[in-house]
Amino acid sequence: MEPTYKLKDLIVYFLKLGTIGFGGPVALVGYMHRDLVEKRNWITEEDYKEGLALAQLAPGPLAAQLSIYLGYVHYRVIGATLVGLAFVLPSFLMVLGIGYAYVKAGGLPWMQAVFYGIGAAVIGIIAISSYKLSKKSLGKNWLLWGIAVVVAVATFITEREILWLILAGGIITWLYSASAKSKAKALFISPFLLQITTSITLNEKLSQIGWFFFKAGAFVFGSGLAIVPFLYGGVVKDHQWLGDQQFLDAVAVAMITPGPVVITVGFIGYLVAGFPGACIAALATFLPCYLFTVLPAPYFKKYGKHPAIKAFVDGVTAAAIGAIIGAVFVLGKRQITDVVSAVITVLTIVVLLKFKKVQEPIIIVVAAILGLVLKTWL
Repeated sequence: MEPTYKLKDLIVYFLKLGTIGFGGPVALVGYMHRDLVEKRNWITEEDYKEGLALAQLAPGPLAAQLSIYLGYVHYRVIGATLVGLAFVLPSFLMVLGIGYAYVKAGGLPWMQAVFYGIGAAVIGIIAISSYKLSKKSLGKNWLLWGIAVVVAVATFITEREILWLILAGGIITWLYSASAKSKAKALFISPFLLQITTSITLNEKLSQIGWFFFKAGAFVFGSGLAIVPFLYGGVVKDHQWLGDQQFLDAVAVAMITPGPVVITVGFIGYLVAGFPGACIAALATFLPCYLFTVLPAPYFKKYGKHPAIKAFVDGVTAAAIGAIIGAVFVLGKRQITDVVSAVITVLTIVVLLKFKKVQEPIIIVVAAILGLVLKTWL
């Protein structure tokens, strides 16, 4: 079927969405359906559903992966590449600007006060996001809940994401599934390759950044927030590139900018190694997302609904949700240090539960003002 639009039209659309698209992955994929399927009829309902299914099944941030698939539908690899870049580029440039301002003014009391409020609000936002993800993805499945709880406890105790536990969650669900009769050997090749450790000594920080963020990008299932516990374990605990407060500030930056939440890697890369660090971190994170979309796209119609693949991904998703829940407690333990920060966190949770239409950037701005006023006044 011939496209009813030109590639440049789709690129312009995703540039706009990447510039003003707030609300996180669920909202972004909703905008794509409304605009491209319902209003403009550029993408068929079937193609959209297949793209969404692939984005949920394969590792990669949901919204970014769906955008890449929609670019692939009519314009194949060149369309996937240009559309993916168009969607990610605006928020990447924004986090670069914020990163520059943050480094220049990071030592000023007002900047610290602003991020004091923002950090407390981010804890509340992640808590609500993990709650919604749990309800949507785990349902009433006791096995998935069990996997999530085990991984959450392990993440809280060790203060890092344990990759083999996440893979184990997928394998356990696959083995338990009565309908999963096929071994689906190819399913496990990609994740296990990421466990291979290199014997080469990586002396240069940029090489370390590239390898670390490549692995991070390959384990983001469903929501960009799934990358938070993995990043915390590597960036703060293992490599000690950032402190706890800087890491929370990086997550906050992702919340106040449009586009994919995973773009926080650009801010982290900038803090660690300047502009080159930001570019390498972003490229390395989104490369697996791109490959896991473009490479299986031609075969997805045939194999995407295989019971074994679905069972494995359900287990991995449950484990990823558990890691997010564990990260909420780890980060909360460090951020909520007094009554004021606790009140801001609780208020954030209440607002998000009671007022469904309030978007995260508004809460972040209000929290920043509260932090500035209260810290200055106190």
